[in-house]
Amino acid sequence: MKPILLLLAFVFFSFQAFTQGVIRGKITNRVNNQPVAFANVLVMRSELGAISDENGFYEITKVPPGLYNVRVSFVGFKTKTQFEIQVNLAKPVQLDFDLSEDASELSEVVVSSEYSRSEETPLSVRKLNANEIERYPGGNRDISRVIQSLPGVASTPSFRNDILIRGGAPNENKFFIDEIEVPVINHFATQGSSGGPVGILNVNLIKNVDLIAGGFPANRMDALSSFFEFQLKEGRRDKMATQLTVGASELTLSNEGPIGEKTTYLLSARRSYLQGLFKLIGLPFLPTFNDFQLKTTTKINEKTELTFIGVGAIDKFALNEDVPDEESQEDRESRLYLLDVLPVQNQWNYATGLKLKRFRENGFWTFVMSRNMLNNHAVKYAGNDESSEENLLYDYLSQESENKFRAENSIFKKGFTVKYGVNYEYSRYFIKNFDRSVLASSEEVINVESTSNFNLYGGFVSASKYFYDERLLITGGVRMDGADFGKTAKNPFNQVSPRVSFSYQLKPNLFATANAGIYYQKPSYTVLGFKDSNGELINQVNDVRFIRNSQLIAGIELLIPEKNRRLTAEAFYKKYSNYPSSVRNGISLANLGADFGVIGNEPVESNSEGRAYGLEMLAQQRLFNNFYGIASLTLVRSEFTNPNTDGYIASSWDNRFIVSLTAGKRFGNNWEIGARWRFLGGTPYTPYDFEESSLIRNWDLRNQPILDFTQINAVRLQGFHQMDVRLDKKYFFKKWNLNWYVDIQNAYNFKAEQPPSLVPVRDLEGNILVDPSDPSRYHLKYLNNPAGTILPTVGIIVEF
Repeated sequence: MKPILLLLAFVFFSFQAFTQGVIRGKITNRVNNQPVAFANVLVMRSELGAISDENGFYEITKVPPGLYNVRVSFVGFKTKTQFEIQVNLAKPVQLDFDLSEDASELSEVVVSSEYSRSEETPLSVRKLNANEIERYPGGNRDISRVIQSLPGVASTPSFRNDILIRGGAPNENKFFIDEIEVPVINHFATQGSSGGPVGILNVNLIKNVDLIAGGFPANRMDALSSFFEFQLKEGRRDKMATQLTVGASELTLSNEGPIGEKTTYLLSARRSYLQGLFKLIGLPFLPTFNDFQLKTTTKINEKTELTFIGVGAIDKFALNEDVPDEESQEDRESRLYLLDVLPVQNQWNYATGLKLKRFRENGFWTFVMSRNMLNNHAVKYAGNDESSEENLLYDYLSQESENKFRAENSIFKKGFTVKYGVNYEYSRYFIKNFDRSVLASSEEVINVESTSNFNLYGGFVSASKYFYDERLLITGGVRMDGADFGKTAKNPFNQVSPRVSFSYQLKPNLFATANAGIYYQKPSYTVLGFKDSNGELINQVNDVRFIRNSQLIAGIELLIPEKNRRLTAEAFYKKYSNYPSSVRNGISLANLGADFGVIGNEPVESNSEGRAYGLEMLAQQRLFNNFYGIASLTLVRSEFTNPNTDGYIASSWDNRFIVSLTAGKRFGNNWEIGARWRFLGGTPYTPYDFEESSLIRNWDLRNQPILDFTQINAVRLQGFHQMDVRLDKKYFFKKWNLNWYVDIQNAYNFKAEQPPSLVPVRDLEGNILVDPSDPSRYHLKYLNNPAGTILPTVGIIVEF
């Protein structure tokens, strides 16, 4: 037996020690897609390299398995580096480069374009590559959680993926995949807001992510806080490959390969079994989610490329009324309260799009057509008793669908770039809403079914120009947007959005940057499509407007390419106007927060103002000597006005202080360990009105308490901190790879303070008790509602 084990061990280590990997790809000119011949390709910190042939192709052989930084250089082009390229034995690495022409005469100044800013967005851009995303501690392969490590990004301690950028709301972000807009990237998304507990996108397919937190390019529209640019990998051109990932809550299957000589594909499907885990531990809700992604790339010819994207999800949220075997009275009351409040919810969404890119000698045209749709259905019965329609509290069904077209022309000359384009969008909003009561003190019943259609249109022009041998970059642009959802919004001249950015090279690899701009975003469809009991688009009558945001940004950036290091500091100021506020309670929607459900489905007026300002700092170390890390610090204030209060009040996104520290180390034999620690200042919240909530007539309408809007965001939670740890081990075999990992979220089990729950006191049979001192009231009490528990995950990734 012992000789057999020794033989197996010898074979195993032989595969890892003596079989080598391959890096191959194509090098092209970013402007016209022409191949770049005779370019130098170097695997950094090694003697491995290659030179591209006359068609731009290169191949590097005999590369030991591991992580490498690969650099391409050629006279007349800017040097470009791609970081942390994983080489294995199962398949060659497909690594393509598109190079930008270099107009600078300062040939001795070399800056890796992986770190340098693009001409359109010379500041406030943060980058993550595929390997950083996949191995991120606490991320559990969820891109929304990985993003939370970046400066200016706040998160919540609850089971949600809300992305809060520089004091802005979650719905102020826009997401693009290969330049095609995808409105929803999370399961169980909050309609009219954003976020959700689990991300949709499969990190196996992502090549890199750019977060643009300010200085937005003129060809991007309808967002106030950020744009996320996801670039997916291109499918393998040589043969099919498959990846299987088994995690604690889901099973994911990915596949890629060629379809003929001109087309490649990427395909991913995921199925959760989270509901089984939740039922096992006795939680009162059982979520189930499924998602899919598809990308095809067709090289019609050397000058024409067609890309198709498809992303979708199906989410179901059921209630678990089984009673746990052992349960304290407090846990029992909390569980019954949640069962009384939580609806049965079904949600699905998809986004599809086509992008046609047509190159010419000095630029390219980009045409994008896309469609996306969100279907959200929530039903709630009193006592969860569906036997009688008299028990129906509300039945909410809505659909949002958008059909979009965008055309852009990019022209590149020596030292400057010009872009212009137009966009059009036709959207449909359908709502079928039965609601017994909007205000607990009212006997109003809403029963509406309607369809609304909207047209949005816009155009832009922008230009970038280098001066003083590329030491100074000036970028300017203007866009105009209009829509038919309101009288003011119809005229595009009411939504003129100028912007200008500056970047100046103080010293080699040291830059000063600044930006000023005005940006607009339409309110959510829940606001635009809301109709009253008479079937009237009441918010259109109220002349709801585009939300306006004026921004000022200034910063400094230091690049240290030889050590893969980047240091930045930026100060920002954002001024909001035309923000919608609730007519019913006189509260800005920015002060209502976001939770599972719907935000904005009510009459509003565009009369709230706001401001967010602060300072953010970043130190980023890409993989160097087997070490990597990100440290970020953000100081931020976010405040809004309410029509019924004086002055500015802290918004629901006012964390004030955000720290994120991430570091990792690679060891021999393909072991890797990483950790992240984050700290966020507590956010404010609005307490409940105990007196109004306890009235029997009020509680029976909704089975939940009423907020006290006379104390809007008057109470602040304590700060929240958490440590996440991840351990990875990789094995490289001749025709397949194995990676197992252990990811532990909240390793020291910190319990974050949350607003306390106001719940009714019940007897042993679960009946709500009446207040013995007042028969018109229920007996209510507050329960602590901490968030946070140790959440270990074990995953296995098999690639073949």
